[in-house]
Amino acid sequence: MAFKPNYNFQKAERDRAKVRKKQEKLQRLQEESDKRKAERVEQADPEIQTLTDPGEA
Repeated sequence: MAFKPNYNFQKAERDRAKVRKKQEKLQRLQEESDKRKAERVEQADPEIQTLTDPGEA
């Protein structure tokens, strides 16, 4: 005999999956944005990079 479907549980699971997927996408976009910003700063003025880089000091 098949089980009785629990629509509220299934909807909650789908909603959690959507939220998780959105968070992963936002995190990935933020990381890509940070990477582009770092490249832009590095290309714009290399002296600033060497002054702010603690490894160089």
